[in-house]
Amino acid sequence: MATFVPGSLLEPHHDGSPLFVSNPAPVLGEHVRVRIRIPHEFGPVTAVRTRSNPNREPRFAVASLVTTVDGWDWWEAEIEVENPVHGYRFLVKMGDGRNLWVNRTGVHTVETLDTEDFKLITYAPPPEWSSSSVMYQIFPDRFARSEQADGRPLPDWVEPAEWSDPVTHIGASTATQFYGGDLLGIEEHLDHLQQLGVNLVYLTPVFPARSNHRYDALSFAEIDPLLGGDAAYVSLIEAAHARGMRVIGDLTSNHSGDAHEWFTASHRHPGTPESAFYYWLDREQETYVSWLGVPSLPKFNWNSEELRYRFIQGENSVVAKWLKPPYNLDGWRIDVANMTGRYLDEDLNGDVRRVIRATMIDVNPDTILLGESTNDAASDFQGDAWHGAMTYTNFTRPIWGWLSTGQRDSSYFGLPFGTIPSYSGGEVFEAHTRFAAGFPWRVRLHNMNALDTHDTPRFLTHAAPGTVPVALGLSVTMPGIPVIFAGDEFGLVGDDGEHSRTPIPWDQLDAASDRIALYSTLIHLRRDHEVLNTGGVRWLHASDDVLVYVRESAAESILLVAARDDYELTLAANAVAGVPSLLFGPGEAEFDPAIGLVLRGSGPSFTAWSMPGVTLPPFSPEGTVLELE
Repeated sequence: MATFVPGSLLEPHHDGSPLFVSNPAPVLGEHVRVRIRIPHEFGPVTAVRTRSNPNREPRFAVASLVTTVDGWDWWEAEIEVENPVHGYRFLVKMGDGRNLWVNRTGVHTVETLDTEDFKLITYAPPPEWSSSSVMYQIFPDRFARSEQADGRPLPDWVEPAEWSDPVTHIGASTATQFYGGDLLGIEEHLDHLQQLGVNLVYLTPVFPARSNHRYDALSFAEIDPLLGGDAAYVSLIEAAHARGMRVIGDLTSNHSGDAHEWFTASHRHPGTPESAFYYWLDREQETYVSWLGVPSLPKFNWNSEELRYRFIQGENSVVAKWLKPPYNLDGWRIDVANMTGRYLDEDLNGDVRRVIRATMIDVNPDTILLGESTNDAASDFQGDAWHGAMTYTNFTRPIWGWLSTGQRDSSYFGLPFGTIPSYSGGEVFEAHTRFAAGFPWRVRLHNMNALDTHDTPRFLTHAAPGTVPVALGLSVTMPGIPVIFAGDEFGLVGDDGEHSRTPIPWDQLDAASDRIALYSTLIHLRRDHEVLNTGGVRWLHASDDVLVYVRESAAESILLVAARDDYELTLAANAVAGVPSLLFGPGEAEFDPAIGLVLRGSGPSFTAWSMPGVTLPPFSPEGTVLELE
């Protein structure tokens, strides 16, 4: 019998995926069956309970041993879902008398926090298509310029640039340098996206503004004429839909631009209806609150019912308009979602996000809502509105820390000193587990796994040699929505967010063919295997240079090895079931029943093997009696 060491990766496991939960989208009052698997090496187990905390009063349910499969015992209990976010954990009674707790962060010898419980949520679920999405982010001014762009008059703020000009990323011209990419240019290159295999296009703002990034909207009522206007938007979305792709837009719920029609109607004009839309700092409405003190981005005051009606509530709102025909947008990414509705002692964030989602459900429930929250996002992402987070803590930052070179003095997600940390594989596992722990499983499947975005340096800028396949492989195979920032597949670099917004070098398609092929292969790996979309995840090994995990479902399991150096390691014989069949990468796997599964390979590298699914009996019918504490 093996001695249990806290933190060991071969230990009791539950993750909220369909192998472990009979219904991941229950309604209030429904009885749901949940399972936990415990390896025989862990030692004799005499009893298992679930511990819920409905209405903040602990409640326990008895679990029964339902099957033994490949050296694992599977225990099952019944939970009545009594709150919209219903937390639960497992209490395992060991043969030697110890009590152990199993929650989202792992196995513990002391009682654990409710915030780290597994969670069942009863809010309306995301659209069925969303978990199988691979996202491609486009910054419209820098993606592609059609011939029609040449005939459009330019406003006074524009500083025109040739497509081959270097990006100005420091100084006054950063936001006004204008390359003229437009929506028709995007449509003309949809074949490239289709070749890559992406099926969800995320466009940063397309409303008229006074900057190249357009986060300072001057109206939400039309598409920027510089991009081709409303007709070009309709044409692009229709063309994408015809190719099986969906398109989401970008809204700034935290602020408008200072040239916005609502702001100009109220700035220095007390008493106007729009005056209630902003936070004013004097009676004359001269000074005002803005995003991080930037005057061009005045902050919305969501106490205003009229603002809610115009922007987020009902079929005539901005949120609703672009989801309806003739536009038929497939959802929204909300900019600065974490700051929205929050000012001093006011916190209207929950109200705003729930109203946005309610409007979307009324207009078209088959749409996705993602929110930007760049740090610890879990408290806002419990399934009541946002389907997933655009965040950096649970994926992007740890991967950067593990796979970057020694040249680490760089812009790094706004942290002081700009120093990229140096992580071991074990620290990647620790950081990911810590920050993913607060998300319900359903939300976790929709968090964005981005290596970089328009707000960060490009990953390749400081990537250790040969690590792009490792990083991309992690992005497409870990739970969440993989994100490709347009240009990554060309090998673009950039020192900060503005510098990363380089025009796409379409004349270098042939030179980038090998990298584009890599991206296409790994994206199709994700799309061809459903288990990578919705299957559970179980970590098997984390050392300085190697991470090993498996995605599991009833139909298939996929074993994955991410390595930044050469490796050879042995997994226990029952860590996975069956003989691996190579899908991608240079790694080798050899199964010996006497010692286990031997994995070896050179590094940096990423390898994926297909394996049989986990065969289990159906979930038991309802009827377990709850024991009250």
